[in-house]
Amino acid sequence: MQKKLVILFFMIVWFAITCVALLFGFSYNWPDFVHVDYGLPLTWATNTQSTIVGPVDQWAVNPSNLLIDLIFWLGIMTAAVTVFLYKFKCAHQ
Repeated sequence: MQKKLVILFFMIVWFAITCVALLFGFSYNWPDFVHVDYGLPLTWATNTQSTIVGPVDQWAVNPSNLLIDLIFWLGIMTAAVTVFLYKFKCAHQ
């Protein structure tokens, strides 16, 4: 029961980290191009707020980068859970 709780806790925490990594925006305030990039390690969305022409509200979304980000974060979670299960199995025997 203890190992199930540890794995469940890890998965909940890792899911929260994944959400923060995907939804956290990095704001760039350049003189002629103000925008916010979303996603770690790859930028999957950009919200352009201002250009040299004037204010805009334009979104550029790249679904393939979002998929790669999800594969990256959830792949690490799967690998870590596999290691946890292996360690608990070896410690049990």
